[in-house]
Formats: sequence, structure tokens, C-alpha cells
Amino acid sequence: MNHYLLVYDRRKGRILHKEIFDDRRAALRGRFASERQHSGDIDIEVVVLGARSWEALKHTHARYFKSVQDLAASALQ
Repeated sequence: MNHYLLVYDRRKGRILHKEIFDDRRAALRGRFASERQHSGDIDIEVVVLGARSWEALKHTHARYFKSVQDLAASALQ
């Protein structure tokens, strides 16, 4: 399983940074460093997600890959 570090800007609705790790501990170290880098910015979300592939991650955590407009349209359905 791969571990994906994502730095996501909620206001802009886009991923600012992504990094793939095969080691969970290394991914968490990357997460903590990114959280320190973006501390104080409430619009930034830093997460580590596990998935077999990038495509699987897009399916299981689709909100990180949709535009703000797509998310709004989905909410109205």
C-alpha cells in the first residue's frame, strides 16, 4: 500500500502539493513538516491517505480531486 501526502487548499479547491511514500512513518513525518509549514492558514488541510494506487485514491477520496464548482453541483443533487 502507498501513502499519499496531500496539501489541499479548501478555499481554492485544489491540491497544492502531493507526495507518495511507501513507508507510513516517513509519510507522517512529511505530514508534520507540512503542517508546521502551513500552521495558521485555516484554509490548508494536510492529510496522509493510504491507497493501492493514485487512481484508487481518486475514487475513495474524490473530494480532493473535484473543483469547487463540481463539489457545489454534487451538493445540489
